[in-house]
Amino acid sequence: MNLPNKLTMFRVILIPFFIVFLLVPITPVDKWIALGIFIVASLTDLLDGHIARKYNLVTNFGKFMDPLADKLLVCSALICLIELDRIPSWMVIVIIAREFVISGFRLIASDNGVVIAASYWGKFKTTFQMIAVCLMIADIAALNLVTNIVTWIAVILTVISLIDYLIKNKDVMKETK
Repeated sequence: MNLPNKLTMFRVILIPFFIVFLLVPITPVDKWIALGIFIVASLTDLLDGHIARKYNLVTNFGKFMDPLADKLLVCSALICLIELDRIPSWMVIVIIAREFVISGFRLIASDNGVVIAASYWGKFKTTFQMIAVCLMIADIAALNLVTNIVTWIAVILTVISLIDYLIKNKDVMKETK
């Protein structure tokens, strides 16, 4: 278990704490604690990948768990934000559906010995999703317009990144016939 993998597992461990502070009223500053946890967890995503690539610590475990940890973090946050009435459920369905499609696509590709690397569209999508989640958690009235714009951009990038994956990797589906 190298450092990048430990950071990935730390991100997964943070998710229940994030959810509790976001949804269960414990203190007057719960949402700020939840926001802090989400930011720390999001930063571990940047850090683990950087360390793994820089020091040649890329592992099969990391290739599997890192994207799974990201999906768990973002999807958990978005589902909680539906309950808090900060995002429409249809937007979350679009985002989660994209994750299922890409995960299934990657599974088919790996069965055929093909590795589908993350694209820049996917990285932009993740960045905007995480920023949107942070803005929705903070729930600052003066930033409502910014929050709405960033959320719409995240959803649009979600769809664009899905289309980009499917077009770039259409040959993977042909190989399964």
